[in-house]
Amino acid sequence: MALEKIVSLAPGRTCLFGDHQDYLELPVIACAISRHITLTATKNDTQEFIIHKPDINERRVIDISEPIVKIEKGDHLLTALAVVARYGCIPNKGYDIHISGNVAINAGTSSSSAVVVAWIKFLLLAFGCNQKITKELVSKIAYQTEVEYHNSPGGKMDQYSIGLGNIMFLETDAKANYVIFNKPLKGLIVAESGIPKQTTGVLGELKEKALLAVHKVKGKIPSFELKEVTKTDLPRYLNYVSDDLKVFLSAAVLNHDITQRAVKEFQKETWSVKSIGALMTEHHEILKDYLKLTVPKIDAMINTAISAGALGAKIVGSGRGGSIVILAKAGEEEKIIDALLKAGAKDAYKVQVDPGARIIEPKEIHS
Repeated sequence: MALEKIVSLAPGRTCLFGDHQDYLELPVIACAISRHITLTATKNDTQEFIIHKPDINERRVIDISEPIVKIEKGDHLLTALAVVARYGCIPNKGYDIHISGNVAINAGTSSSSAVVVAWIKFLLLAFGCNQKITKELVSKIAYQTEVEYHNSPGGKMDQYSIGLGNIMFLETDAKANYVIFNKPLKGLIVAESGIPKQTTGVLGELKEKALLAVHKVKGKIPSFELKEVTKTDLPRYLNYVSDDLKVFLSAAVLNHDITQRAVKEFQKETWSVKSIGALMTEHHEILKDYLKLTVPKIDAMINTAISAGALGAKIVGSGRGGSIVILAKAGEEEKIIDALLKAGAKDAYKVQVDPGARIIEPKEIHS
């Protein structure tokens, strides 16, 4: 018997380390943040999902009695229905569905992935599954929905960090091994530029060039593995790629080195926020100078945050717009937020580390 009401909640995420690394199957360190998408589903007497998205003034009806014939690329709600069907999840009752939240749209904090994860958690709870429903399964299905189904650019970071929660070190290869650091990181701030990020175009462009650089080296050295290359090794391998590709190979290796140093810090009993902040800024400089991901407004926001006393700051996500993440000394967040708003940031706010996607109602169901 279908549940009368389900409330599914999923957080946004920010990337602390590893932007433009997951599509190279290099590790990332991501953080679920305390901004959320909430999906509220109430059973109706139809065979329809009647979906309201007031944040973007959208209403949609999906007739679940009709077979799915064609799915447009980017239609993640319909794609998810096709993917969950592989797991024995077949909707047979209609619901009125309300989806809204305070995760910034098109700002690099993964609002679309949060919607997908909340949607999948609802579907699996409402209509069942042929295997145990775990956070890992939800994350995997969300990845299959957003990336694999339509062969889209991107990696596993968004879906897994939202589905699993907390601060996560994720190996983005096929095994998707991960380590969760279940501790708070005080002093986190997200600031929005107000400039829409350019996800698909930027990801596709940079992924193609980085993979081409790797392919060129492999052509000369078949045993070459990008994840095994150290900063010291880099000059040797640059000899095998053309001048226009050197910067992409360099960025991949240098960013991987930064992520490796960062995870060593997170593995310590007591974290040095000063060291984490410095590594964030170092990572930003590679994204800015090598991959050209910033725009003048983002540069000004980073400079403002650092000048106001931030321990570190970096652009987040695909780039050329979107948001930045800042690490401040605990208690100094408001000073930095005020400086950012005066410098023209569209918005800036404190965030906490979030425990990940979960079912809020019914309360007796543990997700």
